[in-house]
Amino acid sequence: QERLIYRSQAYIKDHVEGYQAKADDLAYPAKLEAAAAKAAAASNAAVEAVDGEITEASNGDTHEPDEAATGVWYPPVRFTLLLLSKLYHCIDTKIFAGLAQEAVAACTASVQATGRLVAKHSGGLDAQLFVIQHLLFLREQIAQFDVDLIVTDIDLDFTHMRDHVRRIMSGEASLFTLSSSNAMVQMLGRGGPRVVAASIDSKRDLEQQLKACCESFILNMTKAAVEPMLGFITKFTAVRLAAGSNQALAKPLREQAFAAPSKLAELVTGVNNAMRERLPPAVEKTRLYLPNPATRAILFRPIKSNIAEAHGQIAQLLEKEYSPEEAAQIPLMQPDQLKAALDDLS
Repeated sequence: QERLIYRSQAYIKDHVEGYQAKADDLAYPAKLEAAAAKAAAASNAAVEAVDGEITEASNGDTHEPDEAATGVWYPPVRFTLLLLSKLYHCIDTKIFAGLAQEAVAACTASVQATGRLVAKHSGGLDAQLFVIQHLLFLREQIAQFDVDLIVTDIDLDFTHMRDHVRRIMSGEASLFTLSSSNAMVQMLGRGGPRVVAASIDSKRDLEQQLKACCESFILNMTKAAVEPMLGFITKFTAVRLAAGSNQALAKPLREQAFAAPSKLAELVTGVNNAMRERLPPAVEKTRLYLPNPATRAILFRPIKSNIAEAHGQIAQLLEKEYSPEEAAQIPLMQPDQLKAALDDLS
């Protein structure tokens, strides 16, 4: 068993922690597009005409989509799950938990590092989706192992002993005094090393990394759609706050340079264009990385909420701060139009 543990740690170091991404590993989204095309072709080939009747193809063809799917996973993720599946029933539960913690931590760090390489190769959106895709898959797969991936790391802390060492080096305290004032006695008796225990939870760390990446994706998608509206609302809030402390600055919103009806119409037109031109390709790419509709629904729910809230705040400002004629010049989506556009997301 000791040899198995040693070989497992070496495997983690070589195939997970020390894995060097190759050009093919960074070819996203091309890898996913190729896998999707192969899976579609295999699915079509699973049904063929024989003597004028439609029959199912042989069982040898039905597993091809699964084989195609496995090829898109980043190798350290595959290696990690392969190792854990082999070890799960072979070693003691506590030992397995320690090795699993080490493997999952290394795999999470590897995915994050490779995400930064994907960003350079394919762009920020692909990098975020790459990380989300792989961390979600890793989280789902390790859930089948009924163990806590927690280890306690114990260290000795000597930082508080610097003052004693400084006094010895400067001659303020003597090492040769035969009394309780001996520098070594004081250092060991009053300021000995402290035992510091730190709990490392790989599952928790994975969840935190996944949450942070999802939040970044949500923020970027929201900004891609309605960033001009958010900037306008921020300016309006700043102007109102300034006017509250200085009446000389108080004047109707439509008379502000940044909020003239023509300026606002231009801003809203830009948002409408982004909703039509920038969001659909991003949504299609998300479907490529995250084929599960339930997963996409969870991810896009706050994005839809943010977009709807931004439109709602602009609508309120149009009603309160602009005349009906001026508001009619602003091509803001009506609620039913906005709902239809948001329903197409995810």
